[in-house]
Amino acid sequence: MDKITTSTLARYKRDGRKFAALTAYDSSFAAAFEAADIPVLLIGDSLGMVLQGDADTLKVTVEQIAYHTRCVAQGAPSALVMADMPFMSYDTPENAYRNAATLMRAGAQMVKLEGGSWLLETVRGLTQRSVPVCAHLGLTPQSVHVFGGFKVQGKTDDAAMAILDQAKQLEQAGAAMLVLECVPAALAKAISQALTIPVIGIGAGADTDGQILVMHDLLGITSGYIPKFAKNYLAEHGSIQAATAAFADEVRQGQFPGPEHSF
Repeated sequence: MDKITTSTLARYKRDGRKFAALTAYDSSFAAAFEAADIPVLLIGDSLGMVLQGDADTLKVTVEQIAYHTRCVAQGAPSALVMADMPFMSYDTPENAYRNAATLMRAGAQMVKLEGGSWLLETVRGLTQRSVPVCAHLGLTPQSVHVFGGFKVQGKTDDAAMAILDQAKQLEQAGAAMLVLECVPAALAKAISQALTIPVIGIGAGADTDGQILVMHDLLGITSGYIPKFAKNYLAEHGSIQAATAAFADEVRQGQFPGPEHSF
């Protein structure tokens, strides 16, 4: 796989080429995912749940994300490595600049932030300071206590319009990519068509430019709760390499997610 950059993903969008992404937390899995042609790897604050056993992502620290980012970057030198900025690590633009620098020095090529219009100054400032930004709208897990749980967002017309407006504002502020989580498929399609930057969905239907899963959901390793948008590829394909390759291929062909994985 050639080196993947933000320009590569922008070209994929222009060409109508769908792409897959996965979370990764260590060098060995990162290498396996890169070998299966997964172009984007996210060091997600999901590690607080799937690695540390917490009920949410709020305890994860910048130092922990940086450690896992170094591991993933070592194992997947060609993939685009994206790192989550944890809860309250970007509450002010100045904190965002300092903590993003830590993650970029650890090997990230992009950072991901959860939130809408209140982040516009931060997104502009990071972009001006040479830090590519992926925005994240819809279900933003760091806001779980505000939402009252992990709930689908954008179900009413007003809520959908607000998410669409925020997506446009974030693109104008300089965001180079957008993740949409747990929103109705029709809304995700409208946002993907309205933006020129790539849109990656998780629980957002099949019409986004890319799809991302938490690696533990791909491999059927759960603590009992299986999200609607998850699919156990390991059970179907028997090996991690085959499961990952099947996921990548189904995303490219537009076969995943199906209606059963969407809202």
